[in-house]
Amino acid sequence: MPSTEQAAAEVRILNAVQAKIGTPEVVKVARGMSHFGEHALGWVGIAAAGWLVDKPRRRQWAGVAVGAVGAHAASIVIKRVVRRPRPNDPSVQVNVSTPSKLSFPSSHATSTTAAAVLLGRLTGLPLPAVLVPPMLLSRVVLGVHYPSDVLAGSALGAASAAVVLAAEKRLDDRHRKSFGS
Repeated sequence: MPSTEQAAAEVRILNAVQAKIGTPEVVKVARGMSHFGEHALGWVGIAAAGWLVDKPRRRQWAGVAVGAVGAHAASIVIKRVVRRPRPNDPSVQVNVSTPSKLSFPSSHATSTTAAAVLLGRLTGLPLPAVLVPPMLLSRVVLGVHYPSDVLAGSALGAASAAVVLAAEKRLDDRHRKSFGS
């Protein structure tokens, strides 16, 4: 658990972010992002669409779904161990409902980072740079996470993606050895 000083500093950051960019329009977009990222379902939907249309790379599209869901699951386990409550300072405006009262790490940040890394690797696009910062910022704008929650979630998501990529590499190596290709 963070010290009282760290928590106070994080509340000041939350207040500054909400004051600077927490306009009704930004909050509306952040809520949409929140709904998309809930339980990693938006990422699973994208992976399913890719799996349906890109038959030669179905295993990699499945890896995106597995990575996003696995990252989400890991974040839930950590939340239940750490048990850090969400921001509850009266100065922080909470702009969306949440499925739990636990904050650390941000599951949205975790699954989005995992999905973005895996999708970026699959498509060759710089998706982590494009997708991750807005999702992390949205969780702070919405007042449901401290900055350290989203940073830890993003690190966990990157680690989760690395596990999926390592597993894919082992499968590719095993396939090459078995079939000599």
